[in-house]
Amino acid sequence: MPAIWLIDAYRAGERGQVRALAQTLAELPGWSLEVKQLEYRQAVVWPHVVGAASLAGIRSHAAKQLAPPWPDLVITCGVRNEPVCRWLRQQSGGHTRYVHVGRPWGPLDSFDLVVTTPQYRVPDRPNVLNNVLTLHRLDAARLAQAQQLFAPRFSDLSPPYITVNVGGNSGPYTLGPRAGARLGREVSRLAEERGASLLVSTSARTPVATTDALAAALRVPHRLYRWQAEDPDNPYLGMLALADEIVVSADSIAMLSEACATGKPVYMFDLGGMRPAIAVDRDARLGASLYALLMRYGWQRLSRDISLVHAALEDAGLAAWLGDPPGSGQARSDLDAAVASVLALVGEPRAPVDVQ
Repeated sequence: MPAIWLIDAYRAGERGQVRALAQTLAELPGWSLEVKQLEYRQAVVWPHVVGAASLAGIRSHAAKQLAPPWPDLVITCGVRNEPVCRWLRQQSGGHTRYVHVGRPWGPLDSFDLVVTTPQYRVPDRPNVLNNVLTLHRLDAARLAQAQQLFAPRFSDLSPPYITVNVGGNSGPYTLGPRAGARLGREVSRLAEERGASLLVSTSARTPVATTDALAAALRVPHRLYRWQAEDPDNPYLGMLALADEIVVSADSIAMLSEACATGKPVYMFDLGGMRPAIAVDRDARLGASLYALLMRYGWQRLSRDISLVHAALEDAGLAAWLGDPPGSGQARSDLDAAVASVLALVGEPRAPVDVQ
């Protein structure tokens, strides 16, 4: 019976990805799952800087969770978890297979499988799965349930519906008031062309000033949800389920991933600078300027380039820029591809390894 340890992610954006993969595998007949929540010594950085196999970066009471019998598979993400998983692999004599999701920091041969996406620029290798989008558990059943729950709440708005999902600042891109107002104007124009209503949802990363500017620019019937922490009535899934078309601010790869999973037309909103050949009104932000310099002149491992995801989505016909004709690609599950890669990995015999 294959046993999985999930070394849970310490960042919310990555937590959903590793949990999606681990929970999907755990639902297979005979598989089991244990979730390990670690606490870290924030000042101890040498294990991941030098690529060690070590528990020195976690607190002693957290390390006590990591004891035989060793799992068949360990899944995680994040640089602080890499030394821990290398240590598990070493202690098991190579029995434990190590699956890393997202950006890998150590040498690629220190992982059994890396499941990643284009923005991290990970080269193709036999142990690398380069998906187009991030992992999630959104499927037809969850969408149907959300549609049934939320349809009455938006019955005062006439269909068709255009859903608008709004993120926030990301690397060299800024979602400020100028971008918010422009988004409001552009989705209003699209809704007028379609005779549609707008279902708009902000997120934890959306600045208040941006939301205010967006709200002021909306000129068609709409419902605007301002994100609230731990809100059980967050209509995000309901808005996705009810949508006939979806607009996503192109800073959020996670929201693009879930939008594309619906199989509906998806449009990416350019915050400004995402398409160098097209000039739009942009918000100024010092952090964005510094990040752009890092991407251009710095070590690539320290940055991510989400424009590579945009290009991959366009090439696959899964999304188009707002204002362009919709893509013609078919919805697909990158989670299925990740599960298949893990199953192939676990089924392969391997001699013991010594991870230094």
